[in-house]
Amino acid sequence: MKQTISLLSAVAAVLLTGCGKQKAFVSDNFAVSPTPLEYVAGEVPATISINVPAKVMPKKAVVACTPVLKWNGGAAAGDPFTLQGEKVEANNTIISYKNGGHATMRFCVPFQEGMEKSELFMQFNAHKGKKVLKMPTVKIGYGTQYTAALITRTAKTANFGLAPDNFQRVINQKQEAAVKFLIGQANLRGSELNSQTIQDFIKTLKNIKNDEESLVLNNIEVSAYASPDGSYALNEKLAEKRSSVSEGYVNQQLKQQKLATNVDTKFTAEDWEGFQALVTASNLPDKDIILRVLSMYEDPELREREIRNVAIVYKELADAVLPELRRARMVINYDVIGRSDDAILALVDTDPAKLSLEELLYAANVLVTSDTQKQPILSNAIKYYPNNYRAYNNLGMLAMRQGDNDGAQRYLRQALGIDANAPEPNVNLGMLALQNGQFKDAEMYIAKGVGANNFEEALGHLYVAQGKYNQASTKFAKSVNNSAALAYILAQEYAEAGKTLTSIKNPDATTYYLRAILAARMQQSADVKENLAKAIALDPSLTQRAANDAEFSDYNK
Repeated sequence: MKQTISLLSAVAAVLLTGCGKQKAFVSDNFAVSPTPLEYVAGEVPATISINVPAKVMPKKAVVACTPVLKWNGGAAAGDPFTLQGEKVEANNTIISYKNGGHATMRFCVPFQEGMEKSELFMQFNAHKGKKVLKMPTVKIGYGTQYTAALITRTAKTANFGLAPDNFQRVINQKQEAAVKFLIGQANLRGSELNSQTIQDFIKTLKNIKNDEESLVLNNIEVSAYASPDGSYALNEKLAEKRSSVSEGYVNQQLKQQKLATNVDTKFTAEDWEGFQALVTASNLPDKDIILRVLSMYEDPELREREIRNVAIVYKELADAVLPELRRARMVINYDVIGRSDDAILALVDTDPAKLSLEELLYAANVLVTSDTQKQPILSNAIKYYPNNYRAYNNLGMLAMRQGDNDGAQRYLRQALGIDANAPEPNVNLGMLALQNGQFKDAEMYIAKGVGANNFEEALGHLYVAQGKYNQASTKFAKSVNNSAALAYILAQEYAEAGKTLTSIKNPDATTYYLRAILAARMQQSADVKENLAKAIALDPSLTQRAANDAEFSDYNK
């Protein structure tokens, strides 16, 4: 709310002595914006416009104007602003005696308790030469509207940063084996079938057979290749034969394990992709030139001829690169099926040590709803997996919801002790700092919270605390809570504020108080009284705040 305060005109006073009496400064000479004064980012700032009428400022006068905010039991003075007549030799704002003049000054003092019901005065220190001139103090404004300070209250019921679980009931897995062939051949050699990759391949098939409830075989892929030397027609037949032989081996192993699945086969006559990858990774001289030259030829026969033409490196290619391309790959694709929700909950109660960290976090995050159920699950997660920050963070989040700020601080700092860059504990400590009015600390922590699931909302809280209301409202686009409504009110987006307040599922005292503020701004007196009554019924401590709140100045007379 912005308006010029009109007060009783001061009784004629002698501003400066000289040729008779002069006109005095009165309240109408000052316009304060905003009026009432407003709390912004822990301070009470204002712009004061001074309009000096003609024939008020004698040419040799100097007047220091000092704004002072007064409330019951306290006062705070802003920086003085000095005016001078046109014949004074100084560097202050000059006011013409004949025409008057205009000046603008800034007022800003730290907010203190009690300022919510206060009055702003202008005091004067005037002199003409060595003569001190007495001037009456005038009232120029009042305040302080401290709606933005509610951010420390709404932050207590905000969405906090939950560290996620990575639980997956179905996990896709692969087991790969490879065999190599001699040049021009397609038979599987015993030395290749005894390799570790083949043994692991067979072992995986046995495990799937022995645990068909938890391991599900999807399919097996067989891919066979020939190296890009020799004629293309020969290589195509060779690669196809290698594919067929490898498929036969896979089917033999499936039959032995009494398993059935699709065996998907393919073959590549000349493995140029593999060739390029191996040459790139090699120490061959001029390998970049070799690859550049070969890339100029799309015809496989021409490329094969050019490989042989690179005589200086062909032996190294033949020894180190080409044998690696004469191969077949066999890949088992299977799923690991995790425990059911019921099985996880049963172990939560009977033997939590058997559960993985992800299962414990999943149980706490998803399978149970009350904080009393979540608490022991997260405590077990810390017990069995003490080197992961997420359970500590989530216990800290529970403590925040319960109003146990000391416990929350302890858990969150333990989380940061494990991972100083973890986003969730940083953003949660930022929200705690906001609740305590520690805005600098909040900024430091929230800046490290990028990636937390509530980062955007936390940033919105910070913007409210910093007085950046329009920026704040954009950060609450997906939020339906008291903080979002407060941001919309402060940004004067009243339609969004009303929509948000009516959408809050479990309104509390703060919700009704914000509804009363919105009603007051919309001049809906009946709604003001109704919502204030509901707010105070839920939280009697709001009685005194409402009595002093400048938002309700028209209703407290």
